[in-house]
Amino acid sequence: MNLDRAVMAFAGVMVLISVLLTYFVNPNFIWFTVFIGLNLFQASLTGFCPAAWAFKLLGIPAGNHFK
Repeated sequence: MNLDRAVMAFAGVMVLISVLLTYFVNPNFIWFTVFIGLNLFQASLTGFCPAAWAFKLLGIPAGNHFK
C-alpha cells in the first residue's frame, strides 16, 4: 500500500466513523464530519495533509500525489 491509498482509506474510515457516531451517539458529531471534509478540501488546495505526514513518519512509501 502506498501513501495515496493509505490517506484515502484513512479518510473513508474516518468519515464512516463520524457518521456512525452522529447517528448512534450524538448529532453534534456531525462537526467531526465537517472537519474531515474541510481537511480534505484544504489538502486538495495546498497539498499538505496531516494524515499523509503521519503515515510518512510510519514508513509508508510515497505514491503519486503525496511525496
